[in-house]
Amino acid sequence: MKLSKAYLFEKALAVRAQIALLPGDGIGVEVVAEAEKLLQAVAKKFGHEFSFVRGLIGGCAIDATGEALPDETLSICRASQAILLGAVGGPKWDNPSAKTRPEAGLLKIRKELGLFANVRPIKASPYLVQASPLKTEIVAGVDILFFRELTGGLYFGESGRKTNPDGSETAFNTMIYSTYEIERIVRLAGQAARGRRKKVTSVDKANVLEVSRLWRQTFDRVMQAEFPDVQTEHVLIDAMAMHLISKPKNFDVVVTENLFGDILTDEGSMLPGSMGLLPSASLGADGPGLYEPIHGSAPDIAGKGIANPLATILAAAMLLRHSLHLETEAVAIEKAVDHVLSRGHRTADIAGGGPAVSTVRMGELVLEAFLAV
Repeated sequence: MKLSKAYLFEKALAVRAQIALLPGDGIGVEVVAEAEKLLQAVAKKFGHEFSFVRGLIGGCAIDATGEALPDETLSICRASQAILLGAVGGPKWDNPSAKTRPEAGLLKIRKELGLFANVRPIKASPYLVQASPLKTEIVAGVDILFFRELTGGLYFGESGRKTNPDGSETAFNTMIYSTYEIERIVRLAGQAARGRRKKVTSVDKANVLEVSRLWRQTFDRVMQAEFPDVQTEHVLIDAMAMHLISKPKNFDVVVTENLFGDILTDEGSMLPGSMGLLPSASLGADGPGLYEPIHGSAPDIAGKGIANPLATILAAAMLLRHSLHLETEAVAIEKAVDHVLSRGHRTADIAGGGPAVSTVRMGELVLEAFLAV
């Protein structure tokens, strides 16, 4: 049989990839299961070949191996083209005197894989503006892309405790950044801005912190030399915390250091109405990217079948876009999610007291919409 050129072209675009699944703790197991179903459907519909390998991270890993990120999990991730993570942590492991905590697994995997850029889109769905705690006129049309530096700052600087002569204790954490760490995250933000509204806001505390003065100086140098066509501005972190809820539509791309980005993106997650709606990507210069919902393990609802899987499903779309370069497939998932929301389907966190569907049912609805695209 003679094959058409179109068929040969389609086959040439087929992607073969190993995807590491790290469900983690709490609702992570439930939401990753729904995202996996979508990824399987993507492979079947578009002719790709995805294999899935599971690993332990967080509290479940501590229980099984004594480590928050076992070597076996790290090996699985390094051998994969992308990583889909659920969530880690819970009260079971909240012991200040413990050898390790679940969150240590997240810090270690970022460092080991060189995942220096956390990318978090905060976009208000037109179908869910009423779910936001803010007024509709403030939220409608919000579309912000955050770039948070992920492997420097207070979380990775020198830290410790010491006992004073009077028996009291002193604790310290060191915020530290090198020029190259700032340059690489600023470049990513500048590149992204060129494909959007050509504006980058840098958030710092340069009126107080020497680290922030280096950050600001480096940001200005890189943007002026490499992105002269992009508008830039500086906003202090305390002012940004206010502006993010009073005039969020003023922002397009936002870049900031680790601690500030951690706080601001959680604050910004409430603009669309729920953490259950927002995905994130952690990217490096090479190697696999890590994709996850921004919410936590929510142990209070784990196992009840009411968690919102949409953030994890949208994280799977980011995985397709950024690690596997499958833009059409990513858009198809995002359109499926929009379709389901436009039809009024809601999980408990966004139902506003109205009828709610289960975690599994929401996943099924998105899958049905995806197959119909």
